[in-house]
Amino acid sequence: MMMTAPQSSPPPRPLSLPLFRALWIATIVSNIGTWMHDAGAGWLMTSLSDAPIMVALVQAATTLPMFLFALPGGALADIVDRRRLLIGAQLWALMCAAALAGLTYAGLTGPLVLLALTFAIATGAALSAPAFQAIVPELVPRPALADAVALNSLGINISRAIGPALGGFIIAAAGTPAVFALNALSVLGVMLVLVRWHRQVAKPTLPAERFFGALRSGARYARHSPALQTVLIRSIGFFLFASALWAFVPIIARRELGLGPAGYGGLLGCMGAGAVLGAMLLPRLRHHVSANGVTVAATILFALVAVGLSQAWNFASAALSMALAGMAWIAMLSSFNVAAQMAVPAWVKARALAVNLLVFQGSMAAGSALWGWLAGHLGIPLTLMVAAAGMVLGLVLALRWRISGDGAGNLAPSAHWPAPVVATDMPVDRGPVMITVEYRIDPTQVPAFTQAMQALRRIRHRDGAISWGLYEDAAAPGRVMESFVLESWLEHLRQHERVTHADREDQEAVRAFHLGPEAPIVRHLIAPS
Repeated sequence: MMMTAPQSSPPPRPLSLPLFRALWIATIVSNIGTWMHDAGAGWLMTSLSDAPIMVALVQAATTLPMFLFALPGGALADIVDRRRLLIGAQLWALMCAAALAGLTYAGLTGPLVLLALTFAIATGAALSAPAFQAIVPELVPRPALADAVALNSLGINISRAIGPALGGFIIAAAGTPAVFALNALSVLGVMLVLVRWHRQVAKPTLPAERFFGALRSGARYARHSPALQTVLIRSIGFFLFASALWAFVPIIARRELGLGPAGYGGLLGCMGAGAVLGAMLLPRLRHHVSANGVTVAATILFALVAVGLSQAWNFASAALSMALAGMAWIAMLSSFNVAAQMAVPAWVKARALAVNLLVFQGSMAAGSALWGWLAGHLGIPLTLMVAAAGMVLGLVLALRWRISGDGAGNLAPSAHWPAPVVATDMPVDRGPVMITVEYRIDPTQVPAFTQAMQALRRIRHRDGAISWGLYEDAAAPGRVMESFVLESWLEHLRQHERVTHADREDQEAVRAFHLGPEAPIVRHLIAPS
């Protein structure tokens, strides 16, 4: 009798998991409230001020907090209870949104009050954004992670399609205070799900990083990760110019096209609908076009749309431009987000993604202010054309910094470093610590070895080293000493946990230069106490 191998069951669908499903639905509702607020704030500012710079500053107030607080939020997400952090951030956003609703009902909201409270609401979102991204692996099993990430992207686009249009209708029916009040109420669902979540936290083997140390390690990783740097540079090259379209949609809707709040919301809804359609088409497109090719095509499309919107003469032409803009926008966001996710390992993911958010939102905030100032001198149509030209010129970055669909290799922990040998128990706060690795190299191969060591130099710095050096023995050519210094013994132990399979490949490429059967000699030196 023949025995058949048992077949593995397919991974569960994320929406079949009650916790993920509840949080996904609640987040969509909350994001709809956020988009309603954005529509209401932009529309209200057109009533409070005639200056284009003030309308553009609404977008800046929405995006600047992510620039200022995303990295601290990422550090907190890695060192504190993420559930409590998220609850606190949602409570802050609820109070600020409720305050804005009350002041607007009372007729006390001026331009500065609107900007200040919009900034405060966005601060709560900035502190929680990295944590929301980081908890997804806790809500679903690993085989279902890709589907969960895709569903989260779909949820964002659903809210983008519904929120602005709904906000426009509510503004027309009940005024902007109602939009702000509903935004406050939309937070309650997320808070309820988080309060009822009994989060299981694995006990760490090493002490948690401290806040400022976690900030430094996140920034250090971004500084020494070529794959992540590629995403950041390309993000600046696109979003700095693309922000012009977002900044001027309220003015174009109201003053150029003569639309009311419902028409303005309809334009933003068309962009959201285009984003949903783009998200559905992207998987098929990626089968035929490289990740870098997708970003190039989407940039060209968005630039053409900006020019088209500057010349739009009625709602239909503007709506078509906004729908195409939504398709290009989601292609860029998705491509950059996937590339950033694949560029970093788990231990620093929240902080690295926070850096990515920081660059994205910082580019949007700076661009909004820049284009608002320029529009005061050149007018909106010409300013949009200048921004479109900047997007096209920025494509030169795609030649040097190519977005890859393969990321930075296998970033799972490899745990291949042997435990360090010490004579006595070492207090983890002892330091600084110097690690030396002695290699024996064919003297004729030292230049090639030095070049290969640059990959290890980046890895050492990226994972905690504060200095690194490579020296050849003057009395014995071919005897080469690598040294790197860390702040403490604990930081070196963290290096052991952080090394990945991709790092192992780079280490083996260096090891191939070493002569003899014995491994390179490793020494651990610590400053006397």
